[in-house]
Amino acid sequence: MKFIHTGDICWGYAPDAGTRWSRERSRDIRETFADIVGRARDTSADFLFISGNLFAGQPLSSDLRDVNAILASAPRLRTVIIAGTRDRITPSSAFHGFSWAPNVTFLYPDSTVYFEDLHTEVTGISLSEDQADATVPPVADDGRIRILLECGEEESSLPVSPENSPYAYIALGGRRRREVLSGGRAAFCGGPEPLSREDTGEYGIYCGEIGADGGLISLQFTPMQKAQYISLTARVTPATTARELEDALGEEIRKKGTDNIYLIRILGKRHPDEVFTFDMLQLRYRILDVEDLSEPQYDMSALFAEHPGDMIGFYIRAMQKPDMSPVEKKALYDGIRALLLSREKDGGAERGDLHALS
Repeated sequence: MKFIHTGDICWGYAPDAGTRWSRERSRDIRETFADIVGRARDTSADFLFISGNLFAGQPLSSDLRDVNAILASAPRLRTVIIAGTRDRITPSSAFHGFSWAPNVTFLYPDSTVYFEDLHTEVTGISLSEDQADATVPPVADDGRIRILLECGEEESSLPVSPENSPYAYIALGGRRRREVLSGGRAAFCGGPEPLSREDTGEYGIYCGEIGADGGLISLQFTPMQKAQYISLTARVTPATTARELEDALGEEIRKKGTDNIYLIRILGKRHPDEVFTFDMLQLRYRILDVEDLSEPQYDMSALFAEHPGDMIGFYIRAMQKPDMSPVEKKALYDGIRALLLSREKDGGAERGDLHALS
């Protein structure tokens, strides 16, 4: 018996709200779900297990129809779905009374379905918004292949221990990080698409196979995401120009993929006159955040020696201290730059004073 395990799809969610690519990422979630069903169909998988949080919130009837149409496009694929807390099953939910395609089983509330042709029994623990725990029904010793679907963030909250369970596989959802437990007998799928800056690394599905004796033959992770969140760190020196930094970052982004979303950090010492701007990069690529932690390389001792009795010297003496925080350092450097620029504008300093490099 071959299966695909997914969950935490969050259909209807728009990652990175407020960005120009947020709507595209919402579309990616829908398209990746369709890709999963297509992969299951093309690889002749027997089951698709969706272990909770199919939707990002209480779905509209149109959402249910769209998802159902995708699942119905693979009529030989048996799909079993449970609910998670994100799905928000309430008394008024459109879930109630919805007619799923013949190949789709929605296990809510906690229930079991038996597929006689594959001698396989699937039990689901579907969670409503106000459920804190659930119990697994007793398991008979009848030789059936048993699968458990459950949604919850913590391994400690599982209703059964994967090591000693009667289940051939436990398909877990509810956690954004994928993880395989007990040598493959249980796994958190992690979701097929990353949804926020914390979701770094690869996201996808688990493809598994179970033998006729109920033993797990294989379990393999398959990436599915259309975009990744990638952290880039650039180190600068006083010789680095804004143009050089922009070109280097652009080249790295093109190398890693322009569909990905980037979190950029700038470290090192920069020339006091150099101001790094990222407007063009952010217009061209998906850059979610830029953290410029670079520091202007002032020679504080030389500056103080040159300005012991004026505002610059007073400012350095008042602000400089050991073990300064990044915020305090920024205030010191910004203040010095403003004072030096003001002095230059008034004609009281030569251009070289502003550079003041060690």
